[in-house]
Amino acid sequence: MNILNRKALFTSLTTVAACVLAACGGGNGGPGAIVFPVGTTPTASPTTYSGVVAASGFVPGSATGNPTLKAGYYQKATVFVDTNGNGVLDSGEVSAVTDASGKFTLTTTQTGPLVADIGTGAINTATGTAVASHLILRASAAQIADQGAGKVVISPLSSEAQRLVEANGSSYAAEKANLVARLNGPAFNLGTATVADPLADVNTLSGASQYAVLYEDNQLTNRYTYATTKLDRKDMFPDNLAVAGGDPRLVGLSSVTITNRDGSKVTPSVPTQKQAPITFAQAQQAAFNVEGVPAYDNIFVVVEENKSTDVIVGNSRAVNINYILNKYNQLTTYYSTGNPSEPNYTALGGGDDFGINDDNWFGCGVIAGSANAITDVAFTGGTASDGQPLPGQGPLPPAGSATRAGYSAASTTCGDNPTSGTVHNVLGDNLFTLMSRTGRTIRTYSESMNPGQDVRADSIADASVTATYDAGNRLNGFTNLDGSTPSLTGTANFGVVNGLYKVKHGPSIAYQSARNLPEFVATNRTIFGTQYQEADWLKSSAYPIPNGWVYDQFSKDLATGDVGNINFIVPDQCDDMHGVGSDTSCVSNNNGQANGVMRADIYLGMVVKKIQNSALWKNPQKRVAIVVMYDEGEGGSNGSCCGWNAGGKNSGAAPVTVDANGKATATTAPVNYSSGNFGHGNSIFGIISNQQDVGTAKKKIADSDSYSHFSFVRTLQDMFQIADPAVDATYLNRAKYTEAFITANITALPEFAGSVDTHFDSVRPINHAYVIPGNYTQKLYAADIVGQVDTLTGKLEGQITPQTGPDASQTNVWAIK
Repeated sequence: MNILNRKALFTSLTTVAACVLAACGGGNGGPGAIVFPVGTTPTASPTTYSGVVAASGFVPGSATGNPTLKAGYYQKATVFVDTNGNGVLDSGEVSAVTDASGKFTLTTTQTGPLVADIGTGAINTATGTAVASHLILRASAAQIADQGAGKVVISPLSSEAQRLVEANGSSYAAEKANLVARLNGPAFNLGTATVADPLADVNTLSGASQYAVLYEDNQLTNRYTYATTKLDRKDMFPDNLAVAGGDPRLVGLSSVTITNRDGSKVTPSVPTQKQAPITFAQAQQAAFNVEGVPAYDNIFVVVEENKSTDVIVGNSRAVNINYILNKYNQLTTYYSTGNPSEPNYTALGGGDDFGINDDNWFGCGVIAGSANAITDVAFTGGTASDGQPLPGQGPLPPAGSATRAGYSAASTTCGDNPTSGTVHNVLGDNLFTLMSRTGRTIRTYSESMNPGQDVRADSIADASVTATYDAGNRLNGFTNLDGSTPSLTGTANFGVVNGLYKVKHGPSIAYQSARNLPEFVATNRTIFGTQYQEADWLKSSAYPIPNGWVYDQFSKDLATGDVGNINFIVPDQCDDMHGVGSDTSCVSNNNGQANGVMRADIYLGMVVKKIQNSALWKNPQKRVAIVVMYDEGEGGSNGSCCGWNAGGKNSGAAPVTVDANGKATATTAPVNYSSGNFGHGNSIFGIISNQQDVGTAKKKIADSDSYSHFSFVRTLQDMFQIADPAVDATYLNRAKYTEAFITANITALPEFAGSVDTHFDSVRPINHAYVIPGNYTQKLYAADIVGQVDTLTGKLEGQITPQTGPDASQTNVWAIK
């Protein structure tokens, strides 16, 4: 180029720069248009991007009830400018690899978000181990502009900020502020998290703030790893069981049947929504909406006892439960698995009752040297995350019929050396092991454990602890959820009786692997009582009271931000409608016309209020729900649905194993396995979410599709993403028994061979996706819907007419908006 041309080019570029600085406008050659000399093209200046790819690391083995989490970086991760936003390193996109400190630097003229592709060759320095599964994280262009091109932090939270922008149609600034609100507050009994910038490098934080971010990062890592799996696998979107109208896999199958109780045929529901191969953006969203079940942060499951639907609906003694059913959401066709209590709680913990049909301790039927031999070891003691001292306990709970239900030393089924009987010690995974494995928390809060007792033993009588139940005095002025004031007084100075706390009501107790978790003792926690309060229990003489014993861990954990992701709340047998002992406030009966219903309803109201008054519930950036349910109704054998033993006790049912291709193979059934899962009728299932109280979620949604305890287990697995809908084997036991699974594996599932209603007999997540056909009548167990005469009002209450056709609304009962 000669000097003249160079001068002309310099002059033109100077003019362009001046025009840009002056904000010149115009176009198409009009006034103010920028005109480049012929033969010249402006060249973008390259930008140097640098920063880190930050990581969290979960280290198993904590016995406190909270996981050990560490901060670190990803070594050998590939960082690139994702010019087309597809999450994939395409040809021509500039990339760099992170160094030993997780740092990256790349210089390019390309623009767009930065993506970190973290393959199984990468190392997480927080744990010092290779990454187990492919993971894709990103930082948006807006974040890069905010942090500066030379200080970019790519992390799970940076990915979350952009996912929220896309999900909510909002801005980067708004979602960054929402993440600040989400993370800050009481944190894990460590103090108050005060995170100023949630997208900063977690390695630069400390204390409660760092742990809060690490906990969030760990959960997000699980979600985004799953999103990456879906993208790599080229899944169809949405998930099969989230498709509006029905499962697309069932279209055209002759084995899919649906009938009314009178035998009339019904045309099955068919999908009304199309699927397509998933995109990067869809995969990120789908990981937070598995099978149409929104991701929640915390769920509280309050389990009541032994009441069918019609006993509770309209019952004047059950003010708080009816308030919840009338104001919030509910399932109107919910079934238990069997009778009595223990099989239902076992099913809630792991999706099967394994043939258990009594309330006996976990050593029953366990023959020495067999595959189901007990492997509990002595616990040396410790301290829970909330400061509760944990006394040591032996390999087995104290021997005796008061502490081990059904036990006598010489019994051939429940003694020291049983030779027969149903095996009560269950092997394999369950909700507790799956949650623990991902670095999240699941807890059981139980009322009225003796201070210092073995959590695997039933509580025992203690004459030193006496109190009078008086709703006017002991409950400190409590008012019901509707504002009314309850009135109930029991027997004066009544002493603690055997079995207020029963391990048959513990969803984890039957599972050997759950009892073997390092955190098992720490995650079985206390909750406040009504009749027997802290001052009463401090007079206890049954066991030595640990120094510093915490009477009410539940309330403390709510206040300090230390509750679990999943929390089972188990009232004692006077506050759960069960009834034990002779205290007049505790009396219960099957028709619900006794004081025990009112007492339990009061306790439920107290628990709900406690949760609703917490900072956790009031944080609109958190998703929190309360479920009120019953372990069982009052129907008879085979009064259930959705994964139970449809063919009856002689059907040949057996647990199955599932290979990588989804093929099920029946195993050798444990003794009496076919005696379980026989069903026990309809019961209440109410749902409250904080998004209804502090957000925009709809209220008064009823889902009348048929669900069961197995459906609820599947829903929890989806809600906390501890299963993969594309891999049947990841679902616990009968929670995997979807209609598609049953039809594909019917030879291994003889209990379903004669099914005339495969939809009713199968499991699905509680997502309200299925549309009930117009001429299908809701299947309710007859004995549970006839109603009861309320002896206080003289009115017939709870009489229910089965619904015909679809629900008025298909809104998901878990919906957040």
